[in-house]
Amino acid sequence: MATDTPAAAALQEELLRRARSRAARPAPVPEAVHQGPAPLSHAQRRMWLMDRLGGGGASYSVPFATRLRGPLDLDALAAALTSLVRRHEILRTRYGQRDGEPYQEVLPAPEAITPRVVEADADGAAALLAEEAHRPFDLAAGPVPRALVVRHGPQDHTALLTFHHIALDGASLETVAGELAALYAAATEGTTAGPRPAPPQYADFARREQAAADRLEQGLRHWEDRLAGVAPLRLPRPAHPPADSGARPAGTHTVPLDPRVPAALRALGRGRRATLFTVALAAAFAALHRFTGQDDLVIGVAGSHRQGAEMRGLVGLCVNTLPVRVHTGGDPSFTTLVERVREALLDAQEGREVPFDLILERLGAGARGTDGTALIRVTADVLGEPTTLRLPGTVGEYVEVGPAEAKFDLSFGLVDTDAPAGLVQYGRTALDEEAAAGLGAHYAALLTAVADEPDLRLSRLPGAAPVPRDGADAHPADLHPAEALLRSHPGVADAAVLEPAGGPLLAYAVLREIGGPAPAELRSRLRAALAPERVPAVVTLLDALPRTADGAPDVSRLPGMPSAPAPEGACAEAVAEGFRALLGRPAGPDEDFFLLGGHSLVAVQLAERLRGSLKLPLTGLDIMQARTPRAVTALLDTRAAERAAAPAVTSSGPRRSREGTVLVTGGTGGVGAFVLRELAAQGRPVLALARPESAHLVAGDGVDVIEGDLTDLDGLRKAVDGADAVIHAACTFTRPEVDVTAMAAMVGAWSRGPFVFVSSVDAYGHPAGEWVAEESASAQPLSPYGQAKLDCEALLLGAAGSQGRGGASAVRSPLVWGPHQRLRDQLRWGATGLLYQAAREGRPVELPRPGTGGHAWFGAAWVHAAALARSVVSCLDSPVHGVANAVSGHVTWRDLAATLAELLGSDSEIRETDEVHPDLDHRWHYHSDRLSRSLRLQPGEDWRSVLAAMAGPSER
Repeated sequence: MATDTPAAAALQEELLRRARSRAARPAPVPEAVHQGPAPLSHAQRRMWLMDRLGGGGASYSVPFATRLRGPLDLDALAAALTSLVRRHEILRTRYGQRDGEPYQEVLPAPEAITPRVVEADADGAAALLAEEAHRPFDLAAGPVPRALVVRHGPQDHTALLTFHHIALDGASLETVAGELAALYAAATEGTTAGPRPAPPQYADFARREQAAADRLEQGLRHWEDRLAGVAPLRLPRPAHPPADSGARPAGTHTVPLDPRVPAALRALGRGRRATLFTVALAAAFAALHRFTGQDDLVIGVAGSHRQGAEMRGLVGLCVNTLPVRVHTGGDPSFTTLVERVREALLDAQEGREVPFDLILERLGAGARGTDGTALIRVTADVLGEPTTLRLPGTVGEYVEVGPAEAKFDLSFGLVDTDAPAGLVQYGRTALDEEAAAGLGAHYAALLTAVADEPDLRLSRLPGAAPVPRDGADAHPADLHPAEALLRSHPGVADAAVLEPAGGPLLAYAVLREIGGPAPAELRSRLRAALAPERVPAVVTLLDALPRTADGAPDVSRLPGMPSAPAPEGACAEAVAEGFRALLGRPAGPDEDFFLLGGHSLVAVQLAERLRGSLKLPLTGLDIMQARTPRAVTALLDTRAAERAAAPAVTSSGPRRSREGTVLVTGGTGGVGAFVLRELAAQGRPVLALARPESAHLVAGDGVDVIEGDLTDLDGLRKAVDGADAVIHAACTFTRPEVDVTAMAAMVGAWSRGPFVFVSSVDAYGHPAGEWVAEESASAQPLSPYGQAKLDCEALLLGAAGSQGRGGASAVRSPLVWGPHQRLRDQLRWGATGLLYQAAREGRPVELPRPGTGGHAWFGAAWVHAAALARSVVSCLDSPVHGVANAVSGHVTWRDLAATLAELLGSDSEIRETDEVHPDLDHRWHYHSDRLSRSLRLQPGEDWRSVLAAMAGPSER
């Protein structure tokens, strides 16, 4: 029969279309052995936690891009992708949380997954691909793979598939590429793919892993023994890291190798019963030893749970990190080092079934350095040809979608392809660009050297510890080059270089730990890198670098520096008179308030006296922190300058002048200040309640000020009546009766709009269980402060929704941390203050040992002030109509104490005891599900970053 007529051709096209349509229809899904939610595997749980805390970022997107030259059938690609997601449940799984525990749940198979198609030439496609690859996933909704096709021409496309790492690893990508090719071929032919056995499903693997958890104790003991006494690696810090400290921007340096090098390294390995991977790992250890000068090193390598035929074809996250510990001491030859690495790698493989997160839990604080650095900062691998999508009728070429973020601080790679190379990838916040470039060159040179002479000793291999350049770009413009050089030393925690009038240049350094570099060693380093006129005459070691209230080195307390003159001016006179009147005698400019007989009550009296006479904001905590007349004067001078530079304050009357006005109390406090910032960012009109002396601190565009405080009940009523919504963030902390009376007055005046009250987790009391759900009943007896919060909540929630009132939200927060002066004060008092003051003074820190009193964990919940502000403001549009917790995370006392000690340059010993100090008797974890979306941490809001800002020099 002839088939070349137009009608016959059209009929054939229609039959082909219908066949493709049948191939694209969902095939029956085999009934799973296990139904319902499944637990997360350990690897998934780590990914989920990173996402929950906002720490995953773009690091855990897996982009898979291929340039395809030839005719591309988009319908067939859509059909293949839809069938792939239907076959592998992990690719259509969502991640929820119930009773504090995450779970995974398979979603119904989608009807179709259609790639998004955009037009762009090949040169302009990179930005599109990067933007798509690094667009975040929503794990709660289910991270179904995303597909983007960039059309460069009729037969020239780049296809990008983006997965979340929680659903896929490198081995899975090979399976995905192979199955997509087969499914695409079937769809283009209008047929179904040949019979394929149902693949294993990842949820079953997670269930098996959970069931075997009680058999891991022997493996944990194995790792505990192998990693005893290990310390995280010290890397030279960047002189000028990226401004956004919360992100982990990545850099890569690649150096081509002679094509003979990989073959020579293979031959070297065969002579030592070692694989190419083992030899490359030994080269990474050698390079790291030469770079840091350290002998006891740990490098992480990827292990796999894929054992046995039953896991063949499994798509999912089946990788595990194995810490490989090697000692490079004794200046061994490289071949000897290969043997050490081979034995260490074999030993690590014996414990490959133990999830890395459980190893970290077992090691406790030993898994992190005193500055919070992780146990594994460095990884190594051998990189072969990348996976590409090979679709019938097209020629595929791998496309690199540049890494936006680094998973580790440093990664070594031996590229084993037709174009061999040595590469290093690094986090720009962890390693200096110049140092990384030098390390990349040294690593490639080292690989070549050992390929030629395997018996070279480590001391003769290329590479050395980097020394920053003495140039304008080697340090910030306002930092003396000698100071920048001292700060870049891995053993130095803090440094200052000063030139007193008429005297020689002097340097001061604070070491990270006892036994660090000697003054002569540091000065020798300076002489080697700087011009003679820039080398200090002496380097003096200090336990801590004294600083003034504005963060500058306090020259009056530095040895070898001349004394500074006494401060002058109105503030200085008022401070001197206040010290004399309340302490009974004149005080020198640098005499300590406490040594003069001062205490908390006198501090409050002095602050009130100065606040009244100078009309400047000041608290008793300010006095207790500043401590000397010079520092108090400097603080007041700074605040006087801030007031002079602030916008003119307009006082609002009781009538509403702008629709949608939000009343905010406590705007001068740490929490309220962040709330005002969030409201300003959203463009909402604000009415701020403030005392006269503090009004300039809250005034600004969009902010009207009404004078008053919590003791002015009439003023509170007028303020509430003049607003369409209320955020009540003020609190006396020490006078609960005032707090409750103020709340009663505000609720009585409340007649419209939502009302949000910033409460406290102290309203729960001391719960019996470890985990505390939102709106759990309070455990009696409560402290007066906690009872006041509960009483205020009851007043608010009892009135909500009546007589025209809107919804009510009581947002309970734990410790609030953030870069604000009032929050800096909070860090120094109470439970955290107990640890802070001990570390500051170099005293031993005694902490309850886990298990003491039958409790496995001692620590505290915390929230970043910016995250708390986001959650509070979100309640204006979506009231929770009850109680919600605002918790960014939980930190153990040991981690907190170690971090504070590092930040303060302290050598305080941390001891564990069977005693529980009353201030440290905290052992509860709080759920915060209702506000979880707004509580997600933004870059720079992790607890170590915010503590560094709070423990650093004062901004006042």
